[in-house]
Amino acid sequence: MRGLRRTPLIGRQQHRFKSTGAGPINQTQFWTTNKVLLLSAFTGALAYTYGTWDAGSTYKKDGVNASQAPVYAKRTEWEKAIEEVQAKLGEDSITTDDDELQRHGYSEWSTINVDVLPIAVVYPKSTEEVSEIAKVCYKYKIPIVPYSGGSSLEGNFSAPYGGFCIDFAFMDKIVALHEDDLDVVVQPSIGWMKLNEEIAHTNLFFPCDPGPSAMIGGMVGTNCSGTNAVRYGTMKDNVLNLTVVLADGTIIKTKRRPRKSSAGYNLTGMFIGSEGTLGIVTEITLKLQVIPQETSVAVVTFPTIRDAASAASRIIKAGVPIGAMEIMDEVQMSVVNKSKSTKKVWHEVPTMFFKFSGTKAGVRENVDLVKKLSKQCKSIDFEFTADPEEQKKLWSARKESLWSMLALRKGDEEVWSTDVAVPLSRLPDIVEVSKREMDELGLFASVLGHVGDGNFHESIMYDGKNPEEKKKVEECVTRMVDRALEMEGTCTGEHGIGLGKKNSLVKELGLDTIGVMQKVKMALDPNWLMNPGKVFDHPAEKNPKGK
Repeated sequence: MRGLRRTPLIGRQQHRFKSTGAGPINQTQFWTTNKVLLLSAFTGALAYTYGTWDAGSTYKKDGVNASQAPVYAKRTEWEKAIEEVQAKLGEDSITTDDDELQRHGYSEWSTINVDVLPIAVVYPKSTEEVSEIAKVCYKYKIPIVPYSGGSSLEGNFSAPYGGFCIDFAFMDKIVALHEDDLDVVVQPSIGWMKLNEEIAHTNLFFPCDPGPSAMIGGMVGTNCSGTNAVRYGTMKDNVLNLTVVLADGTIIKTKRRPRKSSAGYNLTGMFIGSEGTLGIVTEITLKLQVIPQETSVAVVTFPTIRDAASAASRIIKAGVPIGAMEIMDEVQMSVVNKSKSTKKVWHEVPTMFFKFSGTKAGVRENVDLVKKLSKQCKSIDFEFTADPEEQKKLWSARKESLWSMLALRKGDEEVWSTDVAVPLSRLPDIVEVSKREMDELGLFASVLGHVGDGNFHESIMYDGKNPEEKKKVEECVTRMVDRALEMEGTCTGEHGIGLGKKNSLVKELGLDTIGVMQKVKMALDPNWLMNPGKVFDHPAEKNPKGK
């Protein structure tokens, strides 16, 4: 990308996964009229942005030339844009506080970061306010990056072209609950855990359960899933409709609320997984499920990771209605013990975690069947409970797995976490080979994942200041992704593409398919303003970020 300059606001570039930048806003310093008048003093802190953007635009209002890279606002234009947003939304709606820019443009969770921050962070309170922000950005050609939980892993909310970050912190509510229809309308910054707490009295729940910090807006953007996906599916299976603000500020609703509809194009599905590159999602109607009558948890150990993966494939093929099926290797089990993040001391061998739900008789039958099938794959121990407190205890190792690894870091150590998914029949092969390659690195590395649907994760700890170690890790991850693609799998099962996996997406789908996606984006976002640089690059981009 032309004109990129390093920002003095970031002490470390291209760092990977070091702590959370996703916490709540404790104290926010907002723009005032006096601060707007003092923009010239602030220019030094934003020199990187000015260096990123050219002095003018050659685009026509009604379209662009796909052979020419996008040109964004010049400094005088984003000054005017900030003033206009303040005039429309109020002085306390936008901030350029250095700490807030850093928090919204750099993530120590992420596998990749860029050395550019947003110009400003805007805090809308409604769909209409998001529309007003979009209209201002469209007028001045200012990029827009949506932000909800801030816990994505592939640079999904970084700002390689500067622009405005739209933080939905104040849009975190349940808009409407339809108990009889088993659906709920929510805003993007409500977390899935908070949502389930607030609707627990209805005997309903939302089944997608990724990391605890995930919020619904980001979950829609990446089409994420979680441990329950083997039974309830991913986000695309659990969203009924979306309210979306397009690049020019137009507000659309993708469909109505019925579970079944064959009316027109599936626009809902198009926006799910688009990572904010096509429009800004401001309301989401979600399917809800009835809380099962009976639940139970089982933990099963195996001599090798291949044996565990083979058991997963065999159980799914047998048609056992599992609620969740997770795998952790011996390294990850050791991590949980060392971090003391759970009350239980675990056997440090490859381990499978199962959830069962349904009637009491059905659960008992399914538990017995899983025990039998696991034995056929050389299982060692089988621990099972229906007691709610004991279930939490048994499941705690899986829920605390990533946090446990992060807690063990020292000094400049960082964790690279990535995921792939393959057809179930190839799961034992890729897990075994990938595990062996990780062990050969000589670094602290583990395998875990949602193996019930062929999705697994690698987490590798390395010295962030050692270029050789970092290169070895990157090569290992690339081989794992390429191996998944050779097996007709995908480069990401739930983390999304962001900046980090754009090359892998080209390998997976090919240039012709990427070209179709680019044309769709060009039709909806002709000035390339919506989260630019994510998923794929502009057709004319010479040096795209993330490569």
